Amino acid sequence: MKTLLYILYWPLNAFWLSLQGVAFWKVHCYGFLFVSNKGQFILGKDFVVNSHRFANIIGSGFSSSIMIGKNAKLVIGEDVGFSNSTICCREEITIGDHTIIGGNCKIWDTDFHPTSIEQRTIDIDSNAKNSPIHIGKYVFIGADSILMKGIAVGDFAVIGAGSVVRTNIPENEVWAGNPAVFVKKISK
Repeated sequence: MKTLLYILYWPLNAFWLSLQGVAFWKVHCYGFLFVSNKGQFILGKDFVVNSHRFANIIGSGFSSSIMIGKNAKLVIGEDVGFSNSTICCREEITIGDHTIIGGNCKIWDTDFHPTSIEQRTIDIDSNAKNSPIHIGKYVFIGADSILMKGIAVGDFAVIGAGSVVRTNIPENEVWAGNPAVFVKKISK
């Protein structure tokens, strides 16, 4: 089924990604990958994207999408896996090599809207707080996790399914929960 998804969606993905300034030949996409690129998108080779309910049933039928705002920068390393998930980059997001992002994850470096009632009544779409996200190499992010603005995830870290990450996670550690808390150290 995945091979059929790749073949059916390849022309559409190649056309759409090239319109968005994305090196589509570096992307192996099973389903349609929606990208809105108004900033800078640096992509390593072999970015594997599941973007269809038949490509990864854990993704709850959602497709993958990536939004890069004006003057924002998204860097995705080599051999990264991404399943039915969403990235919203309004400042800077870096994802290291060999990272796996499970089904239906959200990675957002923005609050989307201002938290101040005064600012929301003036203009709900401006003055939102943004802060970079850095995800190290060989990180595993479990399904349905949300990574919030201003965090860093160290190399070889594991984030349990359904976690809400609002603070830095050191390398070689497992964190899980809402909010995500330390579970254990990982020995090499």
